[in-house]
Formats: sequence, structure tokens, C-alpha cells
Amino acid sequence: MSSGPPDEMVGRVAVVTGATGGIGREVAIGLARHGGTVVVVGRGSERAALAAESIGKAALSRHVESIGTTDLALRTEQRRLADELLRRYPQIHVLVNNAGAIFAQREVTADGLERTFALNVLAPYVLTSRLAPRLRESGGGRVVNIASAAHRGRRVDLADLQSAVRYSGWRAYGTSKLELILLTREFARRFGAEGPTVNAVHPGFVRSGFAQNNPGGFATAVRWAALLAGRSPERGARTPVYVAVEPSLANVTGEYFSDFRVRPGSAASRDPTVAAALFDRCGALAAG
Repeated sequence: MSSGPPDEMVGRVAVVTGATGGIGREVAIGLARHGGTVVVVGRGSERAALAAESIGKAALSRHVESIGTTDLALRTEQRRLADELLRRYPQIHVLVNNAGAIFAQREVTADGLERTFALNVLAPYVLTSRLAPRLRESGGGRVVNIASAAHRGRRVDLADLQSAVRYSGWRAYGTSKLELILLTREFARRFGAEGPTVNAVHPGFVRSGFAQNNPGGFATAVRWAALLAGRSPERGARTPVYVAVEPSLANVTGEYFSDFRVRPGSAASRDPTVAAALFDRCGALAAG
């Protein structure tokens, strides 16, 4: 499977959120190995800087930089990050929306939003919306959203986007990934031929720090499941990197990838009416 020549990203800038560990770190390494300037976005300036240094060494690249965040689930931090990226980088060619998490217990941010939705859905919406003009102007811009097969079997309840009526960690997580795929398709539709392209990727069940932000048995169960059945972060990163750099995908947009191939996703992930309504609801929430 081709993923472009080793220098496919030379002269191009790629931003990867949640890049201090797991899939995000390996995606950053992969993009750096393709010659790009990679911007590592992670929680805490010092942690992000240390991760960038480690990624640069692993990729044998001197072009890995960092931006620290405080809490990407907060709208003020989402906007600040976008503004900082626009200030620092006259050109941006790739945005990988990787930051995300699962929360066993329902949490509400200072904005009054359920944390899974705020981090996994609204943050990618805000970053993609704000960076889209720069991605378009830079030429050949691409957005890669890290989704999940966990979206299958889920439905979007537009009347309860914040899971206030009923909540479970797995349900909220799976629904957030469904919502991210729907936003992917709607962004692609609205951007049209002018771009940037926007695609979603299922990286597989990966052995990483996923769910380890939760206490007790929840985190332990996920860790053991990943050890027994999960793939390595390096393997999980291959398809996101492929979608970000592969020349033959320059005009492919609005798709859902798994293991290098376009997959249909669930029927719910292909509902244009729900996608448009969700997009508009996210716009209103982002402006709040």
C-alpha cells in the first residue's frame, strides 16, 4: 500500500492534536518521517515540548514543534489554539484531529457542556472551522479526523446532545465518534471542490493510554482488553498517515477509512439530514 514518497510532506506543515502519546504520537512521527514540519499539540506546554523532542528524535527530524493547551474541551482553549496556530504558521497543510477521550462518569465543563461531546466533537469542529481558510489558501489542505468503529449501533439524539437524560461512558464515546463522522461528511459537502478535503479514519483498537483517565475497574478492564486484543499505536497510525499524505487521495473527501480502504460506516453515519442539523447545532454551541 503506497503512502507517498518519503519526502511527500517536505515544505508542508501538519498539526496533530493529542500527540503526546498513543496514536497521536505515532501519527506525528509518521508525518515527520515524510519530511513535514509537525506541530505537536498536547496538554501542558512542558509535556508537549518534551513529546516534540522525543518525536523529532524518533523521526530523525529537526522540524517538530509544539503548542501546549490547558483543556481542549473548553471553547476558549479551542479558539486560543486555533488563533495561536494561525499566528505562528503562515501555511498549514494538514490538521489531524486526534485528541479525544472516554469518561466513565458524566462530567460537565465550565462551559456547561458534557465533556465527551466538548472534547471529541466540538473541539474538532472549532479547529476545522477556524483553520479551514488557511488550509485552503496553503493548497492541498487535508483534515483527518480520528473516528472509531465504536460509532456503529449508535444514534444521534439532537434533543440530548449533552447526554443529560441518560449517560454511559461507552454510549457517549460511540455517539461522539458517530457525530465526528457526520461532521466529516458535512464539512466535506460544504467545502466542496475548493477544499480542504476532510476524511475520518478508524485506527483500530489500539494499545495506548485510552480510558486510563478513569478510576478503578473501568480503566483496568480497558487496559487488559487492549493488551489481549489491541494493535500497536504504530500500526494504528498507519492509515491516518496514509490519508494525510497519499497523493492519490488528493481529491477524496467526506469518506470513512479503515485499514487503508474507504468503508461505508453505519447507516446512521451517512444520514445527510442529521449531519446538517448537527453541524448547525455545533456552530451555535461554538459561538456560545
